Order: sequence, then C-alpha cells, then structure tokens
Amino acid sequence: MSIDIDPLREADGITVTDHIENTQFEVYTDRPVDPRRRPESDHYFPVDASVAVETGAIEIPRVAVVETRDRAGSLLSRGDGYQMPDGTYHVGIDPAPTKLYLAFDAGFSVSTTDRTTRIDLDTPGTVALGFRSLHQTPAGTITTPTDPESLVDAVSLLGSSLQTTSPERSFPTLRGHPPLIEPGEELRVPKRVEPVDSGVRIVVPPEYRYLYPVVSLAYYFAAEVVPGDAPRIEGDGWTYPLEPGFEERTARVLRQSFHMDCLARTEGFYPVDLHEREATSLDLDWGRLYDLPLAARLGEYLDVPFEAVEPELPQWTLTTDIRPDPENVEMLPFVAGELSVVRSPETVTRVDDDEGVGGGFFRGEGRSSPSAKAAATDGVDLDGGEFVRGGASPAATRGADASAERGTVSARTEFVRPEPVDTVEHAWIGEGVPLGANKATLDAYYRRLEAGQVEQSRISVLVVCNDEQMREEGNVADLYGLRDMVQFDIAVRHDLTREEMRDALASDVDFLHYIGHVDDRGMQCAEGYLDLTDEELEIGVSAFLLNACQSYEQGEALVHRGSRGGIVTLSDVANSPATKLGRIIARLMNGGFNLRTALHVAKRELITGHQYIVVGDGGTTICQSRSGVAIVLDLSEETERWIVETEMFPNGPYGAGSMGSLNLKEMGQDHYIPAKVTSKSVPDQQLRDFLQLETVPMFLSDELTWSDEFRDFRVQE
Repeated sequence: MSIDIDPLREADGITVTDHIENTQFEVYTDRPVDPRRRPESDHYFPVDASVAVETGAIEIPRVAVVETRDRAGSLLSRGDGYQMPDGTYHVGIDPAPTKLYLAFDAGFSVSTTDRTTRIDLDTPGTVALGFRSLHQTPAGTITTPTDPESLVDAVSLLGSSLQTTSPERSFPTLRGHPPLIEPGEELRVPKRVEPVDSGVRIVVPPEYRYLYPVVSLAYYFAAEVVPGDAPRIEGDGWTYPLEPGFEERTARVLRQSFHMDCLARTEGFYPVDLHEREATSLDLDWGRLYDLPLAARLGEYLDVPFEAVEPELPQWTLTTDIRPDPENVEMLPFVAGELSVVRSPETVTRVDDDEGVGGGFFRGEGRSSPSAKAAATDGVDLDGGEFVRGGASPAATRGADASAERGTVSARTEFVRPEPVDTVEHAWIGEGVPLGANKATLDAYYRRLEAGQVEQSRISVLVVCNDEQMREEGNVADLYGLRDMVQFDIAVRHDLTREEMRDALASDVDFLHYIGHVDDRGMQCAEGYLDLTDEELEIGVSAFLLNACQSYEQGEALVHRGSRGGIVTLSDVANSPATKLGRIIARLMNGGFNLRTALHVAKRELITGHQYIVVGDGGTTICQSRSGVAIVLDLSEETERWIVETEMFPNGPYGAGSMGSLNLKEMGQDHYIPAKVTSKSVPDQQLRDFLQLETVPMFLSDELTWSDEFRDFRVQE
C-alpha cells in the first residue's frame, strides 16, 4: 500500500506517509487514538486508505478550506469557519499533502488559526479518515512502431487515463497519467489501457511535425487521432480547422477549452465561488454545457471566437519543443500529462550559425576574446577584478585553472536557440543544448515515476563547498530547513577529495548544492578533478544545483546516471551573482518550488540567471510548499495600503486546474491554477498578518525579498 497510517508517539493523533509522493504529515486529535482499518467505501470520493478513530476533534497544521457534503454528496458548505447541525457528513480538507476526507455522524464546527485548521465535533465519536495519493501512475506501456502512420494509434490512447469526461477532468487528480509508449515492431496495448469514447477526432497529416503538437489535445479530449490531409478537430456535426497557423491554433484550443471547462465545472460537484466564473464576459448557459457530452461541449466551446476568450486566459505555464524525430516518441506521454503547449520545430537556430551573436561565448577559441568575456559575465567587468567561477580569466575563477584552449563547454556540445515562448516555462526535447530552456530527458521523466517507496520521511540536503573563496555561499545551509512540519537533514562539507566526492554523489541525498570549480575535466576536488561522465560512477543524488562555471555537461552526466534533474551553467559565472543566485535557489527549493519555476523567479532578480538552465525533469521538487502551489508576490505601496499581486504556479501534484484562494479578507473567491490575482488597498497590518502564514518570495520595487524579512519597509520615492 502506498499510504501508511500510524499513531503519533509524542502527541495525540496520527502520522500519514505517502510513499509515492515522498510526503508525510500529521493529523491531530484531542485524545490518544488507535487507528483501525475501515473500508474505502466509507467515503464519498475514492480513497487509497481509510482508518477510523475515536475522537472529538480533528486538526491539521495548515490553513485549509473545509468542504461539507451530505450523505448523498450534495455540497452543503465550504469555507474556513462555520457550524453544522447534527447529521451525517462527508468532509474534505484541502490543501493537504494527500487528499483528505472525513466521514462521521455529528454536528460540528470549523475554525482556523494562522497556522491550523480544526474540526470540533459536538459529540465525540467515530471518525473515518480517508486518504488518496495525489500521484497518478501509468496503467501500462503501449508498444508501437514509431512511423507516424502507426504512432497515431498509440497517441489515440493517451486519454485512456482520464477518470471522467466531464469538465471535472480539468482537476489534475481526475486526469491520471497517460500510458507510457515504447518502440516495438507491432502495436501492443495492455489490457488495462482501454480507449475512452469521447466522440472527438483529431485529423492530422501523418508527419511528426503535425502529430507531436496535438498530443496534449489527444490526452485531454480522449480523442481518436487519425491520418488525413487537412489538420482539424471533429465532433458529431462539427469541424474545427487547425490551419492556418497549425501550432498556434492547437495551443489556442488547449487554453480555451481548459479555461471553459474550469468555468463549467462550477455547475457540478464543486459549485464554488470561482473568480474566473464571476469575471467572465462570456454569456453562456454553463449548466447546459456541463451536462453535454464531451464532444458536443467542445464543439460549442470552439464556436466562441478565441479573441473573445483570450483576455480572460491566464499565462499558460509550459511550452515544450519536441524535434520531429522518431527517437522522441517515448517522451510524448510525459509532455501530454503536463498539459504542455507543444511545438515541433523542423529547423532550429544553431548558436554558431547565428551571425556571430553569442558565437564567441559558446564556441570561442579562448576566454580572452571580447565576445566571450562579455557574454560570460553578462555585464560584469572581469578586468575590474571581479572574482568569477570560470576558467583562465583576469581573476580567480569557478572553472578552476582550465587552459585557454578549452572552450566554455566541450566542443562536442551544440548549442541551439529555440524560438521565444509566451509561457512561464520552456522545455526542449531533442539534440542540442537549448539556451534559456529546460533540456528535458527521458531517463529523468522515468525517474519521476520511480520517485516513490521512501525509506525515511526526512529530506536530506548536502552542501559541498570546494573552494575557500566561496565560503560565503556555503552559508546557504542556513536557508534549508526553515520550514514548519518538514524535517530536514542538512550537511555541509568542505574541500572533498575525489573519493569523498564519489561517496557523496552515490549517497541517497535529495538535493546536492555544489559550490566550487567545474570545467571539462570535471569537478575540482581537493587533489584533482572528478569527471562525472565516468561510466563507473554511482549516482544516488536526486536533484542538484551545480553552481560553478560551465557545469552543463557534468550536470547532464548526473541526470544520465541517476538524478532526476538539476540546475547548471552554460558559461563562466561571476562569483558574486553566482553566490546570490545560489542563495535564491536554496530558499526556493526549501519552499517547495520545482526547478523550472525556481529558476524563473531567480531570472527575474538576476540577469545572470540566463546563464543557467535546467537539465532533466524540470518539475522536480525536494519538498512540498505549504500552500501546495508555488506562490510569488509583487507588492507596491499606496498611502499605508498595499497592492498585492499574487502569481500562483502549478507545482508537483497541484497541477493545472487545482483551486486556490488567498487568505486575505478582500479575496474570498477561489481561483483555478495558474492564476495571477490582484488585491488592492490591503491594509498594512492585514498584509503583515498574511505574510506570517508562509515564507514566500516577493518583489518590492522589482527587488526580490522574502515574506519573513518584511518589516517596516517603505517603498522609497
């Protein structure tokens, strides 16, 4: 079983461990309890594990929304403070590290503090607690020939994981993970993978450049994909063309249909006060749309011009570029499962063919050339004595003492410049090192599925500093573990030898923060270099930051040998901004951000952040954020009141379509994720109380700070 439930030893209540998601949390009671197994059918919604306890109260250590339904499942109340009379109730508490449901027969009251949510029963009695993991695993692996004519049959089955065809499939926990795909001589489909008859067909020419961009649509619509001449989507009695502008139109269909599903689902199991529903200018019969079959509903959605919907749409989170090559077919389920906008570029701009722009930086004969120096430092004046983490330069470097003949990255590496995106995050699948995008790899995505079966609930962080002059960044150890209810084991080590570094890399560490020198010989250690491309190395580290010059190839080697993902550099990096970025990444990872979103925030603060990219699975986290989603604040002051702009990003199990609400009096409505929420005229004290709830990154006057550092700050005129 993926979920273990045990009595607490030092308090009254239970501890819940989800071995798939690597999460553990505590549920408190008002007396000692002995949990006993109960049927999962005790609960209105599906659960993975259920126990019963005798108690008069249930409390969790986080601010949450409590949703109450009657015996038949009708929603009665939802909020963080109310009372209910005697009755039989099904209660959901969200957010929690797993889905958490209660069932009991009693009147009760709901109350919250700035850190807890509590349910007090009028009469103590039996309470059934149900838990469902937020993780979804593939039902099986489809084997298929990789030519486009054959591949359409496999892509047609990506939507087999949908647990409903209603608008509620816009919730991440009701979509499921698509089945995996692997090359084979003939199509073989596991018995557990059964097609869903949604009534939607997607017609595309049998070419990778047309097939790859529709994989997210095929998944989300449970659509049958068939070869044809004119790209289009079909339903019973309607057709929607996907040309001209094929890739842009597929992206628009995904964004528009998802948005409208999130609005329509308020007519179903979750009739919540959704901000986007209240704010929409679309004059539609949402109740009728909710009751329509998927294909008919989609047809009516697409009858609405995109221009009428576009102003309401949030900034989408992820674009993935997949080169139109057969070797990339195994990546398709992972990309579709993230609901990524997909492009399939046939041509790509190579940096050394880019009329010399950046060429000296990435392909120069030596680091002393003006173009190499300017690009590597991103505006930092090396001749002024700035200490950098790169090779032979006018000052000490993070690239050790690599010779001037060595390029910034090995000549084996080819840099590419993907087309810009209008999403928050950008991933690249295919040959080449993408400037400004996450270099995604198949082995890293597979490790996402294998990241379960934890043997311990504590999160391990290893900070390695292999240079005396970089000890300031070594203080990042103080930034890890600054969390309530999350236990960290943090170790700091200095000047490791090659053998000690080998042992450290092989250890079961959740996050490695490396500070020191790297060049094409490897990581510098106390007595030489350790090349991570060595086939004999064993890698146990899950995620990492290699905060040293030109660390791309060494980080890529970590991913190929066992890590899920990490952040690396493409060039020489000046020491002071590298130190600052290292501290930013440390706080963000400690706060539950994934690698891609963490680097996105760091780039807002530091222009030198563009010298870094993510390799492997950019969705990797080392712990959950307190709110589930990732939150970034922008504050501006107006006469002792504040304008608070909050960006909420999908994160881990809290994917696109999750709901969230801010604990501000002015913000009583829910929002679907991703969202950008603006709260105006927030009183000073109310803001300060709000910032006490969780430590999050925030920008004041466009400068990054943190909510726990907010004091009597006033924006300077």
